[in-house]
Order: sequence, then C-alpha cells, then structure tokens
Amino acid sequence: MLSQLTIGDLTIEVDFKPIKNIHLSVHPPDGHVRIASPPRVALETLRVFAVTKLPWIRKQQKKFRAQKRETPREYLDRESHYLWGQRLLLKVVVRDAPPKIEIRHRTLLMTVRPAMGKESRDALLAQWYRQKVKEVVHSLLETWEPRLNVKINQVFVRKMKTRWGSCNPMKGTIRLNTELAKKPKECLEYVVVHELVHLLESRHSERFQRKMDSFLPHWRVLRELLKSHPIATESGEKTLGKIHLYHSVKES
Repeated sequence: MLSQLTIGDLTIEVDFKPIKNIHLSVHPPDGHVRIASPPRVALETLRVFAVTKLPWIRKQQKKFRAQKRETPREYLDRESHYLWGQRLLLKVVVRDAPPKIEIRHRTLLMTVRPAMGKESRDALLAQWYRQKVKEVVHSLLETWEPRLNVKINQVFVRKMKTRWGSCNPMKGTIRLNTELAKKPKECLEYVVVHELVHLLESRHSERFQRKMDSFLPHWRVLRELLKSHPIATESGEKTLGKIHLYHSVKES
C-alpha cells in the first residue's frame, strides 16, 4: 500500500509491505526519498523517524546533485567514451559490413552499417561494454571465491538503471551493470567483492562492514572512486547509486 509524507518541502513516498524493518532510501538523480515499512507502523511514527533522519537525507541529496554526469551520447567523431577509466576518442566508420567495435591506440573505432541510427549504435556499444565486464569478472571470481569460501552459480551482466550490482543469496547469483566497464577496474573489483560478501551477510549490517574491512580494507576508498567518475544519464533513465539505511522495529 502506497502513501505519502510531507515534511516542509520534502515529499516522501511510503510503501507498506510485509517486511521486518523500516528502510529509508534516497534515489538518484534528484534525491527522491522513499520509505518501505512494515504495515503495523503508524504513519505518524514514520514521520517522526523521517524527521530524525533529515540531516542524512539532505546530505545524500546533495551528493546526488553534485555528481558528475556524462553528456548525452551522439556518436560523432572525437566524442569522448571511457573504458576502465581511460578516455577514448570515438571514430565512426560507416560501411556495409558487420558492426563491430575495436580499440586502436587511444581511439574507439566503431564500424556501423549505413542504416544504423543512434539507438542501434547505443545497443552495439552496450553489448561491447557487457562483454568487457564479463571478461574481467571471470578472473575476479577465480581470485575472490576461494578467499571468501563462496561459490557463485551464475553471473548476469546487463544495463541497470539504479544499481552497480545486486545479489540473490538464495540462488547464488549476482548481477553487474555494464556501466562498470567505463570505470577503473578496481571499482568493478569492489562491486564484485561487495556482492560476494552478501552471500555471507544479506544486509548492509555492521557484520557486513566488518567482513568488507577484513577482505577488502580499502573498500571505502574504492566506493568513493566509483562515485567520483562521471555517470551516464540517458533520456528517461535514472542515474546510478541509490543510498539506503534501515531501522529495526521492535515487536509490540
């Protein structure tokens, strides 16, 4: 059941669902705020909870609004694109031949058919990024699965609107965003380790953070590095990086 709270100029979407804890989240690109709550919690109680978290909410909204964003892609010669954090200049070759993407020195060479418009070129580049992520993830899993004593059943790589990655501990699967191919490889490693640790601890609890500290001590530095790089903004899409916290609710 959906409802709303208004606190000054802030509107918060409230979703009552069968969960145990209150989850407060701030969503990009403009800092939309949402609360997921157990049905038994009164709306006024949630209002008080939100008021106590206003400084945190404003801080996260400010972060999102300050994020660097890529300009919309037009696929013109000398347009900037990125692979593993390195800037490449685009060169488009229109030819009646199979579409492909290659790197030559510092140039991203895109071969396209005459009829391929912006949408088709975007799909071609997204598939190329997807393959790049898959190539690197394989070696990362070989390194990190034994260290954490976990085993992934399947990895999905696809374009995601609001997350860098996600994990399904029950099925032993993780999902990774194709956009990670644009960031430094260390950022991909951070996301992979983050999702693998979720196989051991499903929530972002203190126990989860202790495990991250143990396995990847500099993970907070990598998280900030990931945030510092430009993020894609496309028509009709949200940017990446939802931030949330949860609050336990005592049984009455």
